[in-house]
Amino acid sequence: MVQYNQEKPEDLLEVDYQVVEDHLASLRYAGLIQHALMPDPYILKGVLRDFFILFLPRDIVSGDFYYTLSNRQFTCIAAGDCTGHGVPGALLSILGISFLNEILQSKVTIKANRVLNIMREKIMKALNQTGERAETKDSIDIGICIIENGSRALQYAGANRPLIRIRDGELVEFRPDKMTIGIGALAEQPFTNSIIDTKSGDSFYLFSDGFADQFGGATDKKFKYKQFKQTLLSVTGLSMASQRECLEYTFKEWKGRSQQNDDVLVFGFQV
Repeated sequence: MVQYNQEKPEDLLEVDYQVVEDHLASLRYAGLIQHALMPDPYILKGVLRDFFILFLPRDIVSGDFYYTLSNRQFTCIAAGDCTGHGVPGALLSILGISFLNEILQSKVTIKANRVLNIMREKIMKALNQTGERAETKDSIDIGICIIENGSRALQYAGANRPLIRIRDGELVEFRPDKMTIGIGALAEQPFTNSIIDTKSGDSFYLFSDGFADQFGGATDKKFKYKQFKQTLLSVTGLSMASQRECLEYTFKEWKGRSQQNDDVLVFGFQV
């Protein structure tokens, strides 16, 4: 005689619900680990005049990451955006953080573009990227700033991620190289090192593309980069903590009931 499964539909739902809860618990713990791997930004207290970090992962763990390091010679600030989001992006972000630690704590002469050049080599080697069509095209877009202690100059290098400076109500964008950290469609060239003069009151912003790419508003369209820059200008003059609150409020109001479609990261700081 054929024996039929006597489980009730509600029993199946209960089992499925438990599996989902287990996965969520695992993701939450992974998120705690990822967050712990990101250097404590509060080491920048006393080094920078002020700063904020707006960090809104889409899927608990994030493909976006921030990085800070401060020692007797220099202070480094970086914001990275890995291919994808969720678990794959988070795993790549851990690679990025590890390689930044390795490079910046070595004895090489620290220049922003040199850090990116070395980081690209390490990422390509770790992912076995040789340029073959069938291989993974995972990569990291990142902006990095290095401030030498005792100097008012700031070094900036970018892999597809720009740097914005606001001074006396005027916004200036420092454009990145159109290359990524990893294998790209174009032949790899050395990254450019930009030296930027700073003065008291300057505000700088590194960020991923998640804020500008968010769908929402009355017409469910992207927020867009132009509106993002206008938002930064609108909060100029506020404290960094207040800027963060305004940016988060603006993002959530724009998103409304729409699903968040990417990780969001904005790192603002004043020298």
